[in-house]
Amino acid sequence: MNRFLAIVEREMRKFFRSPVLMIMSMMLPIVQLIILGHAYGGHIQGAKVAVVDHDGGPQAVKVREAFDAVAANIATFKTINYENETQAKEDVRTGKVDAAIIIPAQYSRRVYAKDAPRIGLLVDNSDQVMSGSIESEMQSLVNALNQPVIEDRVVKNIALQIVELYPYVEYMKYLLSGSVALAMYISVMIGGGMLYIDDKARGVHEGYLVTPISKLELVMGLNVAGAIKAVLSGISITVIGSLMAGLGVIFRPGADLNLFLLILGTSLAFNGMMFLMMVRVDDPLVPRAMFGVLNTLLFFPSGAISPVSAFPKWLQAIALVDPFSYSVHGLKAILLKDGGFVAIRGDLIFLFAFGIGTLLLATPLFKRTL
Repeated sequence: MNRFLAIVEREMRKFFRSPVLMIMSMMLPIVQLIILGHAYGGHIQGAKVAVVDHDGGPQAVKVREAFDAVAANIATFKTINYENETQAKEDVRTGKVDAAIIIPAQYSRRVYAKDAPRIGLLVDNSDQVMSGSIESEMQSLVNALNQPVIEDRVVKNIALQIVELYPYVEYMKYLLSGSVALAMYISVMIGGGMLYIDDKARGVHEGYLVTPISKLELVMGLNVAGAIKAVLSGISITVIGSLMAGLGVIFRPGADLNLFLLILGTSLAFNGMMFLMMVRVDDPLVPRAMFGVLNTLLFFPSGAISPVSAFPKWLQAIALVDPFSYSVHGLKAILLKDGGFVAIRGDLIFLFAFGIGTLLLATPLFKRTL
């Protein structure tokens, strides 16, 4: 046991003697959480919409008043008056405005005559986020305009009452789980995979074998040290990210225990996966070259950025065997929903089984390289 702990102590001392390495292993997830959390998932504001009014009647004035209400309140878009429909379309195409609304001639007359009045909306659908927000807001305005001034005695329309189980989830909160998992992955990759290959290239592992340390003790020591680094990184980002995102779940002891189990299982899974991939690698440049590829292959299909159900079938198959997916799902279940142990039981089973399985596969391969 003393020999095993000596390896763990040596790896941890080496890790803590490199403060830049520690900072960089946590900096990317924090920066990603801040930038992406504010850049995505927010409400579109300040879009410029051209309005071409060919009618000028009272119903057209009512439509323009609705536009002014949008600009004064939620400010999704503000309108710019155009006289020329052709110029409005050209400005949408060139990006000077984000959309154009066309109120056709005889619009008011057709409203009074109930003769299928129409309002045209021209959008630049090369930007799906912007066009989708404008279309959604316009549809809401049209629905409001369609409401009768005097309600019928018999209700003909069915209303949908939406009940949200949780308070509004900002995108920063949604992204936090992925940032925690990413921080642990970076810690394992930099503090485990890269240092492991560097030590192996310098002959440090062979030097251990001239001591009473056995190969099994060496394997276990390296992996336990790697898991400790990942756990420390996961706990740090969970606390920092939760405070930044305004999540108070970390102040509940039961949730803290579940989070620790998830972080422990994730660290074991990531460390076992990295050890299995690097066990037969000798070139120190290989893990550096693999870093970006693995990050893209494992992080983005995990559901950290968007739901897995939106992926094509082949990408869903990757998510099914990706430990990132189970880590992100479990962290969301606790951080966003406070779901308890039942909600993460399946995730924990996969993470621990994956971690133990990869270590059992990697251990005999490691022994053959010495």
